[in-house]
Amino acid sequence: MRRLLSVRGWLTLSLIGSVLVVQPVQATVEDTSRCDRAAAHAARKLGVPLPVMRAVTRVETGRSRDGVLQPWPWTVNLGGDGFWFDSPAEARAFAASQVARGRRNMDIGCFQVNLRWHGAAFGSTDEMFDPETNALYAAGFLKRLHDEQGDWERAVAAYHSRTPEYAQRYIARYRSVRAALSEAPPPEPGNGFPLLLGEGARSPGSLTPLGGQARPFLDLRASGGG
Repeated sequence: MRRLLSVRGWLTLSLIGSVLVVQPVQATVEDTSRCDRAAAHAARKLGVPLPVMRAVTRVETGRSRDGVLQPWPWTVNLGGDGFWFDSPAEARAFAASQVARGRRNMDIGCFQVNLRWHGAAFGSTDEMFDPETNALYAAGFLKRLHDEQGDWERAVAAYHSRTPEYAQRYIARYRSVRAALSEAPPPEPGNGFPLLLGEGARSPGSLTPLGGQARPFLDLRASGGG
C-alpha cells in the first residue's frame, strides 16, 4: 500500500480501494486545477491525447474532493511514502531537505517525475514542481514511449514500470480512472500559462527511463517552453 503521510494541515483520512486518500484542511481552486490545466497545455503542445494526460495525473496524485478524483501538484513520493503538502513552498522545502540528505528516489509534482532517473532534464527540484514544466516533460516521455510501443496504454504502462507485475497493476488503475473521466467536466481553459522558468516503491519510480539510464527526453531548458 502506498502510504500517504500527514503534513501540517492534513485532516481527513479515508480508504478508497488500496489507496490512502488524505484531504487537506484548505485547498485553493487555483491549486486544485493546476495539474489539469498543465495537462491540457502539454497535450496540445506535444500531441498526447488529453484523456491520457488527465488520467495519468490522477493515478499519480489523485485524491477525492467532493466525490471527484482530482490531482494535486504539491505531492512527493519518497521511496514509496507519499506526502501531500498544502503549498508549493512546503513541498519544495521538503524536497530540498531530502536532497541535502542524499535522497534521490523521489517522485515530484503532478506527474510524479522521478528525480533519480529524470532529474538531469531539470535545473532544480523547484523547477520539477512547476505544473506546466512537469506536465510537458511527462507528455514528452509518454510520446516517446508511444513511438516505441505503438499504443497509448502500453506507453502508460511503461511510464510507470517496465516490470510486468507493476505495469499491469498500474494500467488497471489507469483504465478505471480514465473511464470515470467521461462523466467528469473537462478542465476549465486558463488565461495562458506562466513562463516555464528554470527558476516509488514503484520500480524504480513513477517514470522508468528507456534502457535503464537517466536521460532527458525533453530538455525544457533548451526549448524555452515556447
